[in-house]
Formats: sequence, structure tokens, C-alpha cells
Amino acid sequence: MTTRNLPFGKPWIGDEEKNAVLEVLAGDVLTHGPQSKAFEEEFAEYMGGGYCVSVSSGMAALHLSYLEMGIGVGDEVIVPAETHVATAHAVEMVGAKPVFLDCEPTTGNIDASKLESLITKKTKAISMVHFLGVPCEMDAIMKIADKQGLKVIEDCALAIGSRYKGTHVGLIGDTGCYSFYPVKHITTGDGGMFVTKHKDVAARVSKIRGFYVDKTFAERTIPGMYDTLGVGLNYRMSDINASIGRQQLKRMGVIREKREANFITLKSGLSNIFGISILDSQNKDAISSFYCLSVVLEKPLDAKRIEIVKRLNAAGVGTSVYYPQPVPRMSYYQNKYGYKATDFVGAERISDQSIALPVGPHLTTDDMVYISQTFSSVLKELN
Repeated sequence: MTTRNLPFGKPWIGDEEKNAVLEVLAGDVLTHGPQSKAFEEEFAEYMGGGYCVSVSSGMAALHLSYLEMGIGVGDEVIVPAETHVATAHAVEMVGAKPVFLDCEPTTGNIDASKLESLITKKTKAISMVHFLGVPCEMDAIMKIADKQGLKVIEDCALAIGSRYKGTHVGLIGDTGCYSFYPVKHITTGDGGMFVTKHKDVAARVSKIRGFYVDKTFAERTIPGMYDTLGVGLNYRMSDINASIGRQQLKRMGVIREKREANFITLKSGLSNIFGISILDSQNKDAISSFYCLSVVLEKPLDAKRIEIVKRLNAAGVGTSVYYPQPVPRMSYYQNKYGYKATDFVGAERISDQSIALPVGPHLTTDDMVYISQTFSSVLKELN
């Protein structure tokens, strides 16, 4: 079998994006301008509702969520143990304490059955991640949040195109936070989107992300004249980045279709391999974004993970790990809060035993066959 070059992630950049950037560069406004505004409106249209604020990263959207909610020192926020560090960092940045919750073994999403046991008088919010694009059990989470009077932040970094009972994720909780990092479904080079169902919240966040000044460039009747309504940050998305995002968003339907087709083909090709399991949605009402396919190596096969990855990479199959460690086991959080492995059995299993395989639109269904055959061959070689 001829070796292929199948990177884990590859941005789909065409002439449309290049021409859009050149058009912005030929104009007079490079940031805080019409492209960013149009991208916000088009993203809301794609989701089927809500109000959007373009920002500099997914982390910025998370940070802005807590700032707008007034969460800070002395407060607690429940966050997944199995996630990117940004989910917890945003809580730390406002002085609140992240309280880590273990994940379900089949999806990687937070285990809602254990959620209430972590709620205290200090708990102000639940931050949950739609892991690898698989929607969380939002009915259960929202029922608890409503009962306890808690805010809900949806980390949707890998979940553009995911829906729960017909509603796009990010529009179920109080805020939704998206990332446009290069290997995500769509990219703006780097950037993110803050989403809310509430127009007044979007208006406030729009000002906070731009130094909390009262007027944008376009709104100022006299150039250079404005007031500051509070302490804000510079989390704006440039019009250069937004112009790329607008073109990317036009392809989102095709991108998701290709990912789903690739995921189904790859899952089928791996289905008869003994000693592995695949993270996937267990809810017929949940529609995944199919970010990647994560294979969990069951014991004792997990001991060979590094060698499996090396051999897959040598055969041209790009891989990754989502995520390298449970966040509470990472040095900063372990040193600050302590760590008990028995609290995060699900997160340890996924972090320590999984291999993420690519299903992006840069790959074909035939590439999926190659990946599954290569994976099977590698395991046979190691037995």
C-alpha cells in the first residue's frame, strides 16, 4: 500500500479568501469595521438565531462570558476535567475557582449525573464543552442550572454545526463560545465568536471587547471623540480575519457533510478491530459536528499507544490527542488545587488511552479506507 500524506488538520483556503483579504487591504478600515459586523450577522443566520460578537479567540469569548456575568473572586465554576486548558484558564482569569467534573466514557462530555454533587453556595456557573463536536445532554444540564439558579457557558470550540434537539449548540445556555483556530471547522487565521440569546448581553460584550468605549469608529460623529463606560479589553477581530471567516462560512454546509461522510466511513472500517472503542454520540436527538474520530485503546492495548502513533505517522496518517492530560492533572492546576486520580477516571482514560484520527474535508472517503486499513495493520504488527 503506497504511503499517503494525510495531515490531521488543514485549512481549506481558496481564491475567495485571498480576494476577500485583498479587498479589505485596499480599503480604509482594517479592524472594527463592516466585515466584522457582516460576519457576526451571517454567523447568527447560520446558527438560526442569537446575537453574535466577533472576538480575537475562543478563549476571549470565554473570558468575556465571565466578565459580563460578574463572576470573580470567591466564586466557583464547574468545568470539565477533559477539555482544552482555555476552558479552565478563563475561570482563573477572573479570579474564580474551577471545580472539575469527570466525563462520560462514551462521549467525553461532562457526566451530568455527577453535576449536582459539586454544587456549593459558591457555585455561580457551569461551563460545559461539546467534546469533539458531540452535544452534551443539555436537557439534564439546563434542568439542574435552572433549579440552582446557575449560568451556563457552552464551550463550542469544536462544535460548529452541532445541534441538540434541533437547536444549534451555543443557543441553549446563557452564552456560546466558538473558536476559528486553523484546524477547526472554519478558520479566520485565528479568532472566535461570542454568542448569546440576549440582545442586551451582546451589546455589552461588544463594548467590553473594544476597551468598553461608548462609540465604535463608525458611530463617532467627530473622529477621535468617545467616552469609556467601564474597564474593557482589546478582544476585537480584525476585518482581515472576518473577511476570511465570511468566505469560510459559505462552505460550512459542505464541510460538515464531508466530515460526517468521512467519520461514518472510518468508523465502519474500524468497527471489527478488537480492543478499541470510538467516542460518538449516544443520543438520537444530538447531531455532531464530526470534528475528528477519537479511538480509545482499551487495556492492555493502551500501553502501545506511542508506538501505534509513531507507526501511523510514518505511514502518513496525521494524528492528535484530545486532550493530552485531564486539566486538573496539569502542573498549574495540580499544584494549586491538588489532584485525586479517582475523581477523574473517565478523563484519564480518554487522555491517556486515545488517538484522534482526521476526518476533515481535505480528505476523501478513500483516505478513510487507507487510515482504517493502516490502523488495523499496525495493530497486527504489534501483536
